[in-house]
Amino acid sequence: MNISHQKIDDINANIIVELTPEDYNPTVDKAIKDQAKKAKLPGFRPGLVPTSHIRRTFGKSILFDEVNRIINDKISEYIGEQKLEVLGQPLPKEEDAEVTYNWDFKDTFKFNYEIGLAPEFDIPFTAETEFIEYDIKADEATLQERIKNLRRSYGKMTNPEVSEEGDVLYAALKQDKEEGIEKTTSIRTDIIEDAKIKKSLAGLKKEDTVKIDVKKAFKVSDLARILGVTEEEAGNLDVTKFELTVQNINRLEESDLNQEFFDKLFPAGEVTTEEQFNAKVTEEVESLFKQNSAQKLRNDMYTFGMDKANTKFPETFLKKWLKATNPNLSEQEIEEGFADFVSNLKWTIIENRVVTANNLEVKYDEVINLAKERIYAQIKMYNMNEEPTDEQLGQFALQLLSDREQANRLFEEVKALKVFDKLKSTVKIKSKKIDYDKFEKLDK
Repeated sequence: MNISHQKIDDINANIIVELTPEDYNPTVDKAIKDQAKKAKLPGFRPGLVPTSHIRRTFGKSILFDEVNRIINDKISEYIGEQKLEVLGQPLPKEEDAEVTYNWDFKDTFKFNYEIGLAPEFDIPFTAETEFIEYDIKADEATLQERIKNLRRSYGKMTNPEVSEEGDVLYAALKQDKEEGIEKTTSIRTDIIEDAKIKKSLAGLKKEDTVKIDVKKAFKVSDLARILGVTEEEAGNLDVTKFELTVQNINRLEESDLNQEFFDKLFPAGEVTTEEQFNAKVTEEVESLFKQNSAQKLRNDMYTFGMDKANTKFPETFLKKWLKATNPNLSEQEIEEGFADFVSNLKWTIIENRVVTANNLEVKYDEVINLAKERIYAQIKMYNMNEEPTDEQLGQFALQLLSDREQANRLFEEVKALKVFDKLKSTVKIKSKKIDYDKFEKLDK
């Protein structure tokens, strides 16, 4: 067997594979014998079908399969031995399709494959590269919003006589035309986008009626849900004026800041004063902000790396490979998504080279622990007072990882975090305090 590659340029090459009968016949003979032992054919006892019959009946298809398997295996081995950083998978050259073989166990096969090579470039992160890591503090408005949400989460529902902004109105909606849409439903006044309409729904009592323009009042998605129609139908309403008649007023009263409320959020007796409650909420909020800060730093590193790693990719090959592996994609779809595809590919190359250069390794325990962290954060988001055991988290994590897609996503996330930590230890990091409201305005 002969296998070699020829570079066309720095990012394109061909792999040439030549197979003689001596290379493939021993493997084909073994495959035919194995087939004979397993075959169940009319006129023959199971396991006693003559190999000559199998060769005569199925020989060409077995030969075809074995030749393809040998070629794929040898190309993979060759790429590893030559340390070729290949993008996608090798593609048979189109002119090979015009070559015909007898498939009579005597052919010498010669196949040509196109390959795309990852471009050479230096990893642009050094000890002189500088980034800012933000120490985000909770501003007063953010704290008060979080406290308000917590108090509403544990509040009680009342039915006042007169509506206020933020109430939920149970109301009948009637389109202003004959045989128009009629719907009785709950309407959250806090999602109304038009300030004038929102104000008109305050101060109403049961049986009061107002007319509103629902297209001005609601986003299309909200309007579709309220009227019980599709988003397309909601967006194409011919008459957007509706009569709204109040049937009931619902208001979620905020919980009092008392011991009963504190004990619902935290272990009993841990928080006994409003000052302690505020301190706990501040700690919780700023702990979440650490994730925002880390994400910002990762985004800044990503942007820096993408800008500095200015290089060319084998675009013609990659588009051909995308089409070959995704035959349902149109040429237009490939063109429209190609820039994003190349960006992702570039960062993947950077990540992989950091992993290789530093012998980074993703361990199963690390994937399990990340799954536990994600599950724990989700549980605490809905119930701050719930404290799952490590055994429970482990069981949830195993269930999550039984889904291959979720397992792959977490594996890639662990790898990304390892790369991030390595880059963070390589570059200069300056810490800077900032209020959350100002942090939100960065990069806008």
